[in-house]
Amino acid sequence: MTTTASGRPLDDPAHTDSGHPARTLVMWALALGGFGIGTTEFVAMGLLPEIATSIGVSEPTAGHVVSAYAAGVVVGAPLIATIAARVPRKTLLVALMVAFTLGNAATVLAPNYGLLVVSRFVAGLPHGAYFGVAALVAAHLAGPGRRARAVSLVMMGLSVANVVGVPAASWLGMALGWRAAFVLVAVIGVATIVALAAWVPTLSIPTTSVRVELGALKSSTVWLTLAVAVIGFGGVFAVYTYISTTLTDVAGVSRSLVPIALMLFGVGMVVGNAIGGRVADRGVIPGVYASITSLAVLLALFVAAAHNPWTAFVMVFGLGVGCAAVGPALQVRLMDVAEDAQTLAASLHHAAFNLANAFGAWIGGVVIAAGFGYTAPAAVGVLLALAGVAVFAISVRRREKAAPSRRDWIRK
Repeated sequence: MTTTASGRPLDDPAHTDSGHPARTLVMWALALGGFGIGTTEFVAMGLLPEIATSIGVSEPTAGHVVSAYAAGVVVGAPLIATIAARVPRKTLLVALMVAFTLGNAATVLAPNYGLLVVSRFVAGLPHGAYFGVAALVAAHLAGPGRRARAVSLVMMGLSVANVVGVPAASWLGMALGWRAAFVLVAVIGVATIVALAAWVPTLSIPTTSVRVELGALKSSTVWLTLAVAVIGFGGVFAVYTYISTTLTDVAGVSRSLVPIALMLFGVGMVVGNAIGGRVADRGVIPGVYASITSLAVLLALFVAAAHNPWTAFVMVFGLGVGCAAVGPALQVRLMDVAEDAQTLAASLHHAAFNLANAFGAWIGGVVIAAGFGYTAPAAVGVLLALAGVAVFAISVRRREKAAPSRRDWIRK
């Protein structure tokens, strides 16, 4: 077992020195996997014209490769977390990244549209389970009082992907063909496999069973917390899906400057992750309330700010901050309420995130098609965020009634 300089096991939760070099390397390895996953999840959106032309389909049809990946995430998160309940966490992390790498390699080699869709579905399968297990490992190594910050470090890879990975892969795909973007993702996957195998210690996290993991699905608190993720995040994606047209048609921004706005959103996510982790470590439940309420305020401000290019850019950054700040607190909350079924619950968080993506894009399209304009998705997002706060309040109350002796409000 890997130990610290003091002779204490690296994965001993009592050892909370998050600055220890070995622990830092583990966090970097986990975040590198998140970086690769974030890159592959979003890069296809920017390369749809190239993909459509290459495989001889229309761009809307090519868009199904994005949906296939999201479907893989939703299916894979609960399925893998359940059937792999008895697999040691380090072994599972490496296996998930191997599957992710093979899925992206299959995307590179896919000779036709049908196999391309299948390869994207396969590449999406490990997504939720990887983030779920990585979050558990990070929280376990960090120990009490630092769990949310550790989770935010894992999620930082996903945020940085939007700033660096997606633009770099998009540029590579436009310069050398769209398949080159997924070659880069596969290379990141191989690097992550090596890093995980070399740096993640043998962990003392107990494994569970299929029965125990599925037990989480009996908890109304788990379902309500997942609903908070779908509803609360839905408003952000209602805006983000149509952000390009909003910036050009409402704010009057040149189309050539839209990528800068998207990069600002990614930078905001990096900042939001850091803030969200620290806030949640002061109190998970207050952290969820604060982050979702702040998101509602930011969405409301965007409705007015969208009419000016400068304020629109500022609020795009702000929405990135607000979106990412919610994640660490909700992830830790799910781990708390799931009790022994933490792997499934943590993985389902990312399935909920992808459902929020689909739901937000749909509701945003509905209000735009109804003639309410491109600021309407943000207005609807305010209502969704407030609904998320209400659902979370119900979940907290239910939890308190089920276990009145549990001091959830001050849980660190």
